[in-house]
Amino acid sequence: MKADKKTLILTTLICLLPAAVGAAVYSRLPETMATHWGFDGTPDGWSSRAFAVFGLPGVVAALNLLLHFGLGSDPKRQNMNATLRTIALWTPAAVAVLAGGATIAWGLGYELRIDLVIPVLMGLLFVFIGNYLPKTKQSYTMGIRLPWTLHSEENWNRTHRLAGFLWVLGGVAFIVMSFIGWSMAAFFIILAVMVAVPTAYSYVLYRKGI
Repeated sequence: MKADKKTLILTTLICLLPAAVGAAVYSRLPETMATHWGFDGTPDGWSSRAFAVFGLPGVVAALNLLLHFGLGSDPKRQNMNATLRTIALWTPAAVAVLAGGATIAWGLGYELRIDLVIPVLMGLLFVFIGNYLPKTKQSYTMGIRLPWTLHSEENWNRTHRLAGFLWVLGGVAFIVMSFIGWSMAAFFIILAVMVAVPTAYSYVLYRKGI
């Protein structure tokens, strides 16, 4: 479809935008750049200037291409929720701009509140996705794709109603934790609840013949 091709081209260009910006200020950037930050906002991962400026946007652009191919090739793509599909297609571009912008800004000496901005944006994304999960129909590339949800439409619907509720709560928890302080344990506990509980619930429904 023409719309999908236009979206693919536009999102890929946006994914590569940080590389263009980085090239423009390349001489002002340090040889080694921060590319990962801990829960307290302190850099704990480093890469060469060339990889940070050109490699990371290239990797995200490649993932963007794979995502578009996967969603476009889904035999049940007509079942996809249009809003969630749009979010999925634009997420790599948003990640590229956010991560690439933060990397370049940090390299130029601007210290950003990574520990606040990233979790808040993740939380808002989880809340938004959670709101639409119950409206998602069966597909092979979007939603909670388990053997049991794909086997039964009723299982899929019930699992996604529960997952939607948990993802909204998880998103709110992410936002709250961003302001009161993060810990690795809290991060993984929240994610585990969001993923493991719907998975277990789906299996229980399957065992009950649903």
